[in-house]
Amino acid sequence: CLTFWCPCVTFGRIAEITDRGDTSCFLGGLIYLVISRVRCQCLYTRIFRSKLRGFYSLPEDPCGDCCVHCWCGPCALCQEYRELTARGMEPANGWMANADKMNAAAPTTPPSVAPTMNR
Repeated sequence: CLTFWCPCVTFGRIAEITDRGDTSCFLGGLIYLVISRVRCQCLYTRIFRSKLRGFYSLPEDPCGDCCVHCWCGPCALCQEYRELTARGMEPANGWMANADKMNAAAPTTPPSVAPTMNR
């Protein structure tokens, strides 16, 4: 629903995570909004789809990134958002919160060893 009414917000969230915080959600969404007025957003959004595919070694099949965003941009954004979520990210929380979550190592303890038999 968010992507249908405000694709710039969805794209901004994806851009922030995919760009590792270099592009803020606000800036990514703003650029998307401005470029969408001349119907060229697929030229910009394909860059982030390519980055996402590169991070997770996803195939480009059956068609290229620009083609996917050109023919069904909202579907592509939903797919990318779901992919990030399936990989343990929460795009709505932003890059810093996700980076902190990834870096927070759970305390580990060595496995317990069963006592040996003594005679």
